[in-house]
Amino acid sequence: QVQLVESGGGLVQPGGSLRLSCAASGSILRLYGMGWYRQVPGKQRELVASIISDGRTNYADSVKGRFTISRDNAKRTEFLQMSTLKPEDTAVYYCNANVIDGTGRPLEVWGQGTLVTVSS
Repeated sequence: QVQLVESGGGLVQPGGSLRLSCAASGSILRLYGMGWYRQVPGKQRELVASIISDGRTNYADSVKGRFTISRDNAKRTEFLQMSTLKPEDTAVYYCNANVIDGTGRPLEVWGQGTLVTVSS
């Protein structure tokens, strides 16, 4: 069974920084695209940033220049460095990955979510 475990959420003041991590575990043959999404109550989950296996990245316009996504393929881990945080960044952040599992099946896997609260 493939799992994603997130860490790094919490409370931060406006203008502050926070770093999220997401580690993949289980039987994984290939790890393709990874990403971070966020969701606030009453709204749809939205893509924050994504990164494919060759390192190319994509960002939502609202976070460009403030957030940086990266990955360590050897450790099957992705990161989201968030800087200059704003109250509107408050949300539950979910990591996401597309993998080929040990049986050869393609899977889309989600983490359990980690709450980021930006408030003074």
